[in-house]
Amino acid sequence: MNNIINKKYIDREKSWLTFNARVLQEAADESVPLLDRLRFLGIFSNNLDEFFRVRYAAIRRMRFENIDDEKVLGGISADKLLKEITEIVIEHQSESLRILSEIEQKLEKESIYIVNEKQISGEQEKFIKDYFIRTVSPAVVTIMLNDLDDFPLLKDTSGYLAIKLVMNKSDDSDAIYKFSKTQYAIVEIPNTINRFVVLPSNSEKQYIIMLDDVIRLNLNYIFNIFDYKTISAHMIKITRDAQLEFDSDLSKSFIEKISDSVKERRVGEPVRFVYDQAIEKDTLAFFLERMDIDSSDSIIPGGRYHNRRDYMSFPNLGRYDLLYKQNPPLSIPGLDIEGSILEKIRHKDYLLNAPYQSFSYIIKFLREAALDPKVVSIKITLYRLAKNSQIVSSLINAAKNGKKVVVQIELQARFDEASNISYAEQMQTEGIELIFGMKGLKVHSKVCIIERLEEKKVKRYGVISTGNFNENSAKVYTDITLFTANTPILKDVSKVFDFFEINYKIHRYKHLFVSPHYTRSKFTKLIDKEILNAQLGKKAYIKLKMNSLSDFKMIDKLYEASSAGVKIQLIIRGICCLIPGIKGMSENIEAISIIDNYLEHSRLYIFGNQDSPEVYISSADFMTRNIDARVEITCPIYDEEIKNELIETFDIGWNANVKARFHSENLKNEYRRKGDEKPYRAQLEMYNYYKNKLDNSQ
Repeated sequence: MNNIINKKYIDREKSWLTFNARVLQEAADESVPLLDRLRFLGIFSNNLDEFFRVRYAAIRRMRFENIDDEKVLGGISADKLLKEITEIVIEHQSESLRILSEIEQKLEKESIYIVNEKQISGEQEKFIKDYFIRTVSPAVVTIMLNDLDDFPLLKDTSGYLAIKLVMNKSDDSDAIYKFSKTQYAIVEIPNTINRFVVLPSNSEKQYIIMLDDVIRLNLNYIFNIFDYKTISAHMIKITRDAQLEFDSDLSKSFIEKISDSVKERRVGEPVRFVYDQAIEKDTLAFFLERMDIDSSDSIIPGGRYHNRRDYMSFPNLGRYDLLYKQNPPLSIPGLDIEGSILEKIRHKDYLLNAPYQSFSYIIKFLREAALDPKVVSIKITLYRLAKNSQIVSSLINAAKNGKKVVVQIELQARFDEASNISYAEQMQTEGIELIFGMKGLKVHSKVCIIERLEEKKVKRYGVISTGNFNENSAKVYTDITLFTANTPILKDVSKVFDFFEINYKIHRYKHLFVSPHYTRSKFTKLIDKEILNAQLGKKAYIKLKMNSLSDFKMIDKLYEASSAGVKIQLIIRGICCLIPGIKGMSENIEAISIIDNYLEHSRLYIFGNQDSPEVYISSADFMTRNIDARVEITCPIYDEEIKNELIETFDIGWNANVKARFHSENLKNEYRRKGDEKPYRAQLEMYNYYKNKLDNSQ
C-alpha cells in the first residue's frame, strides 16, 4: 500500500520543505545581490516558522488523536513523518547557517561588517551602552526563573536569551540567592525595536550589531544587583501550535469568538524549540524540563541568532548596488489612470498584471466609485489588507458619500485575524455593512462589484483578481486582475454576494466556477474534454499555473489526461504532490517551479479546446481546501486580446530557465537550464513584454 501511494504522490509536507529549499537556493545563489540574499534567508526562516505553527502542529495533533493517521497522511504514520520533517529541517538549518556565514564574508568585502559585542571599538561601545539605556532597557522584560512555580509563557513571535548566572559564595544573610550556586533567567528580545542597529563609523566601513548583542553587552546593567562569578547568554526560540479554537458561547458574536481565539493562540502547545548549539548542557536541560519539552517535540540545534525572518528588513545602508534593480510599475495600455476608469471599462475589459503594472488602478477604481454620484453601491471581499490600507480608506470614503458599501471580510485569514478584526470594527463604525462569512468555509475569493445607475437602469462594473486587495503585497506578489463590465459575469458575481448573505441557498452560475459547489466538477469537465480530443486524435493540451497542487483527485485526473496523450505543462511555485514524467502514468506532464525576486502568486488555467483555447483566472489552487472548503472564484476570459496576452505570459513563464527548477520524484530542485543554453529569466522578460506592449501602444 505504502509503495503504491508513494509512487503516485509526493508527500505534501516534504514537497513544501522542498519549496522552502528553493527559497534557500536563492539565498545561496551568488548571482543574487547580497542584500537580497539576506532577504531570501529571512523569507526561508519566516516560511519555516509558519510551517511549524500550522502544518507540523496539525500532524503533531494527529499523533495524539484517535484517528487513522496513515490513511490521512498517505501511508506514513504521524510519528514517523514528524521525525523525518525534523531531520530535513535540521539539514536545512545547517545549510542556512553556512549561507549566512558566506554572505557575511562577502559583505565585509563590500565594507559592511556585522559585528558582535566583542568586536566593537571603544566609541561604538559607548554608543551602544547609551542606546541600550535610552531605547532598549525600557522595553526589556527579564524574569528570574529558579523560584517560580510556573514557567513564564514564551511567545512564538519573540526570541529570548537564556541566562545562566554562576553565583559567588556568600555568608551574608542578606545576600540574594545565597543558597543557589546557579541561577537562571530569561530576557525577551524586544520585537518593537529594530533588530539591526547601525553603529557610528569614522571610515567608509559600515557596522551593524544585532539587538541581541546590544543586550549581551549590557547584561551587567540588567543583573548588577546579583553577586555572580560568571554570566552566559544563549538564544532560544519557541514555535507554538497556531490552530484557532472556538468556544460555543452563544452570547458571543463571531468577531468576539475570533478575537478570543487569537488571544488563546499565544498559549498553544509548543511544537518546535530552537536553541544555540553552544549553550551549556545543564542550561539546555533546565529549559527543556521546565518548559515540558521532550524528545517527541522538534528540538532544533541552531546558531547564535534565531528569528532570522528579521533579515527580510535588513537595512539597505544606501547600498542599492547590492539590491535588485526595482523596475517602476507600468501603465496599462489604453487605460489612463488620470481619466475615468469606469468609462473605459464600460466599453472594454482590461487586465492588470502586478507588480509589472501599477496596482494604483484598483485604488483609482474604488476612489472613483466613492465620488461618482451615479454609483449606488460597492461590494467587495477582503482577505489580507495592507497596514494603513488605501482600500479600506476608499471604502470608508464611499460610505461617507452615501454609497451602500458591503464588505465580506475574512476574519479567519491566518495570522491576519487581529488586523482584520481591527479593520472590521473601523468599517463598522463608519456605517459599512459587514459580512463575516460562515463557519467552516473561508472566503478566499477576490472580487469587487460596483452598481451604477445609468439611464434608470443598474449597470455593474467589477474587479476579479487572483490576489489580495493589498497595495503592499502587490509590490512583490505577481497577480492578475480583470477589470470588466461584462453583464453575465458580473451577474454571477452578484449571486456570490447573495450566497454570502443567505448561504443555505446554492446558486447556479452560468460563467463562474465557484467553490465549494462547482469548481471540482467544472475543471474535471474541462480536463475530460481534452482527454476526448486526444482520444479522437486531435490536438489536446493543458497549461496550468498555480501556487500548489495537492488534491489527489485532481492529480489523478491529470494522470488520466496524460495517459490519454494530453500534453500538460505545469508552473507550480510551491507544493506539487504530482510526480511528472513517469512512464505509463505521467509521461506527458512536465512541471517546473519559478522562485525569483517576486513571489509567483497568480493562478492561470488554459485548456486547448482544439486550438480555440479556454482561459481562466482564479483565486483557487488545486488544493482540497480551495476546491471543497472555501469560497473561491474562477473566471473565464472572453476578451480575445486579453486571452492571447495571458497565453503569452504563461509561455514566458514556461520558457524560464534561470530561476526555474524541475518538480521531480527525487525532490532535488534541479535547475532547468542546461549547459550553454541561453539564459531566460522569466520575471525580467515579463517586465520587458509589458514595457514593449506599452511602448507600441503610444
